Amino acid sequence: MSIIQNKKAFHEYFIEDKYEAGLMLEGWEVKAIRAGRAQLKEAYVTVKGDELFLFGSHISPLLSASTHIHPDPIRTRKLLLNRNEIDKILIKVQRAGYTIMPLDMHFKAGRVKLEVGLAKGKKQHDKRATEKERDAKHEAAQAMKKERR
Repeated sequence: MSIIQNKKAFHEYFIEDKYEAGLMLEGWEVKAIRAGRAQLKEAYVTVKGDELFLFGSHISPLLSASTHIHPDPIRTRKLLLNRNEIDKILIKVQRAGYTIMPLDMHFKAGRVKLEVGLAKGKKQHDKRATEKERDAKHEAAQAMKKERR
């Protein structure tokens, strides 16, 4: 079940590979995510040492869930991946010039997971072509829908 999608990532980048990562969250963050108070629009993933971290994601605290602590809505959160996956990602980022983008936050077996993708930036003409393809598919679907009636 998807909680949040980063639509901007699909508009700005070509997504080549996808990986599912766990997130190190605090209790108030999980409650806020369940309430739909998270945002990935400005978020990005960076490498520190041999680990991946999520920067810039905003999780607004619930007033009822964070009474005794002072939550930081934009704190850095560590991503939990298998060592082999991290190594593959690091090699592609360092050698091939890929960017790591957060794509989708969802629940899996009661846990919050983040889907990250290895991405290459799109040029302006690529964005226009993608938009034209999307519009053509939409028009075709509308035409098929009208024929059925």
